[in-house]
Amino acid sequence: MALLDFVKDAGEKLFDFFSGSSEEKNQEVANKLQQLITNFGFKTDKLNLAFKDGLATISGTVPTQEEKEKILLAIGNTQGVAKVDDHLQVAKHEPESSFYTVKSGDSLSKIAKNVYGNANMYMVIFEANKPMLKDPNKIYPGQMLRIPPLH
Repeated sequence: MALLDFVKDAGEKLFDFFSGSSEEKNQEVANKLQQLITNFGFKTDKLNLAFKDGLATISGTVPTQEEKEKILLAIGNTQGVAKVDDHLQVAKHEPESSFYTVKSGDSLSKIAKNVYGNANMYMVIFEANKPMLKDPNKIYPGQMLRIPPLH
């Protein structure tokens, strides 16, 4: 279990509102975030997602650590989400990835050079962040990326 911080105003815009904190609006946001997970094709069991005042709380079971990390990033890299409270359980334990928040002027090559010592390994980062990333040249400041360990 962990609480991950994200840049609230960065990310994909899925919602037309974020003012107020009424139960109806929070439930609608939670439903849209859950639909996002479904649309990406992530595998989950007994998924429960709640949203209130910029905090998304998620629980359930996922098959792998990779799936868990991608779900957390898909939710957190959505405009209006400031924090993700992770209560997901993993069926098959694997080494955890690290996370990197994109800064102005970053590219996947630059990040790969800093993390792996080789700019040409940018595709490892790109592949690790699919399906959220669709183009290795389209990242934005404030976006959090998954940086998998090298085997």
